[in-house]
Amino acid sequence: MAMNALDTTQLLAIAAALGWASGLRLYAVLFLTGLAGHLGWVVLPDGLKLLQHPVMLGASGLMLAVEFLADKVPGLDTLWDVLHTLIRIPAGALLAAAVFGGDSGTWQAAAALMGGTLAATAHAAKATTRAAVNTSPEPFSNVGLSLAGDAAVPAMLWLSWTHPLAFFATLAVAVGVALALTLWLFRSLRGLLRRFFPGRAPAASASR
Repeated sequence: MAMNALDTTQLLAIAAALGWASGLRLYAVLFLTGLAGHLGWVVLPDGLKLLQHPVMLGASGLMLAVEFLADKVPGLDTLWDVLHTLIRIPAGALLAAAVFGGDSGTWQAAAALMGGTLAATAHAAKATTRAAVNTSPEPFSNVGLSLAGDAAVPAMLWLSWTHPLAFFATLAVAVGVALALTLWLFRSLRGLLRRFFPGRAPAASASR
């Protein structure tokens, strides 16, 4: 769906989608956004037009294939997430800011903050969830979660372009679930650490 002009609500939705989705599948975001612009399905803002260049499409498509395979292998997916902790979050911020590349610095700064925060939220939820699932001996839950992420990214990008208000509602739910899940997994991990390393409590009692 080509658009000659994007209003502020649509631009904010696109910036938020790029930031959030970068926390899950950065290379899918780069490739799908660039492909949509290259094929004329959407008119990319000036700051994102680089993504539709054939060389960029080739590079992002290659990395998308690598990430797709790596994310399906238990253990390797967690290593991939760790390696990308310092990549996904700033990339989400930069992509969100690029949506407002031709506008004032204030909009760029606000979009970067929003994009980076959403990328961090999505990345933290994904990394902790997949690490927890990897403790299970069966591989099906891991692959299922990976496929869910593969589907969520294009769905959210599409919503941001075509139905920005519906996108914001869906994003609010996704962020709420991500925060609750991350907190629950963190508390569960802390409980496991206390169970396997209980030495501190007796030591504290003995010192009294």
